[in-house]
Amino acid sequence: MPRLDEIPPGRAPAIDGYGPGFFRIGGRVMRGAVIVTETGAGPWAGLADAAPLIALAGRIDVLLIGTGATITHLPAGLRNAIEAAGIGLEAMDSAAAARGYNLLLAEGRRVAAALIPVGPAAGEAGPGAC
Repeated sequence: MPRLDEIPPGRAPAIDGYGPGFFRIGGRVMRGAVIVTETGAGPWAGLADAAPLIALAGRIDVLLIGTGATITHLPAGLRNAIEAAGIGLEAMDSAAAARGYNLLLAEGRRVAAALIPVGPAAGEAGPGAC
């Protein structure tokens, strides 16, 4: 069983909400795909961009990848590289990944999320809360 270390409470930003093309993280709106870690949130180039995820090795125990509005299979190369780095990996739709991240964060777990936005374009659907 993997060892799950804790992070200090209140240090990492929560995912407050999401909508078509954006996420609200720690009160800040971010457009496009994002990575959320214990130190903050930043842009992510998507499923073809494994390097920043692999760089989290040793800092996190589990990585939640949100694949947008629906769950999709991760590219084998991405999955293999993350697992080879010793990072636990779960793929799910982005809404579930945001909720899961917040839950694990509240438990003090060393977690990160890499999220692809849901929805087609800004303004076509209402935002969700996490």
